[in-house]
Amino acid sequence: MRSVFRSSVRPDAGGHHRVLWVLAQCLPFAIAVLVVVIELTPLHVVYTGPLLTATPALAAVTMGPGGTMAAAGFALVVSVITATYNQAWGTQQVYTNILALLLVSAAGIMTSRAARTRSEIELNQIRRIAVAAQEVLLRPVPARIGPLRASSMYLAAETGAQIGGDLYEAVETRYGVRLIVGDVRGKGLPAVRAAAAVLGAFREAVHYQEDLVDVLDHCEAALERSRRSPGVDPDARVEGFVTALVVQVPRESVIEVVNRGHPPPLVLHHGRAEALMPACPLPPLGLEELMTHPSKGRAESYPFNPGDRLLLHTDGVIEARNSDNEFFVLPDAMEAVRGSTPEAFLEELHQALVRHTGGSLADDVAMVIIERAEERAER
Repeated sequence: MRSVFRSSVRPDAGGHHRVLWVLAQCLPFAIAVLVVVIELTPLHVVYTGPLLTATPALAAVTMGPGGTMAAAGFALVVSVITATYNQAWGTQQVYTNILALLLVSAAGIMTSRAARTRSEIELNQIRRIAVAAQEVLLRPVPARIGPLRASSMYLAAETGAQIGGDLYEAVETRYGVRLIVGDVRGKGLPAVRAAAAVLGAFREAVHYQEDLVDVLDHCEAALERSRRSPGVDPDARVEGFVTALVVQVPRESVIEVVNRGHPPPLVLHHGRAEALMPACPLPPLGLEELMTHPSKGRAESYPFNPGDRLLLHTDGVIEARNSDNEFFVLPDAMEAVRGSTPEAFLEELHQALVRHTGGSLADDVAMVIIERAEERAER
């Protein structure tokens, strides 16, 4: 799976950033606690007024208006406690400190509110651009393509506004209907560049490459060229690998699958969901150096009869967690769905995913479902 290759290639530095962010948010309260320690011990000879005055200003840098108000209130309580303990009420210094604290707090709250409003406007603009770019890159799968009924769904994670690297496509060719689903390691513009390279190569190669392995080789070559383009970060060679899965659905009651490090698709047959595990696992596109044998694999065949449904998906589905940190069990969810059409099926699956995660996805989700039409429907 993609998460396995993530951990083996490069450690994620996001945890360090989160720790630093939490420490920065705790700093204003730590300063207020330090003032209490100084004022209630023999160290009270040190003048602590400027320290408390700086507390709401520091909070305004890393917190929103609510956090700034909380820090200001805490600093005010500390001022009252220390002034009472040191019997300093009635002195000009105490009232000057409190007035300065109130003024700085008011300025910090207004600044924080203005900064948050500006950030929300910028974030909404970035989201609109991301949605537009995603719609250009990912075209909806037609409801009917060759002998198949189909539907697709893309769900963006709610934790950020960056464009994800999930990709999918379905094309009718002289070899049958061919589909791809993939997932780029990373987000933002590098992920979009990699996804566009793979999708563009797939859309071209499926029409003249007879072997599915050659189709993926073509995609891998396009990915490598995109990495070496001028202006591309050299680290993209490590970061930008792509898990990918291609499927061919000929007229016969079989499907052919080539899997390059992607979560296996699931076939729903007579109400039972089964994962199509590859007999010989292969690494993702862009990590060909991990190949331990000279052959790049071959397409594997599986039964696919009229009435069967095949679900292609990215790992955002199976790695979705609930409040108890439990993964979403996709086979069970598929078996519980009663949708009569591919569109209804995906919508019910979407609702099950929403219920499981409480509406908060940690990663983007892409799903494509195809159904071989019943023979009686073709007459």
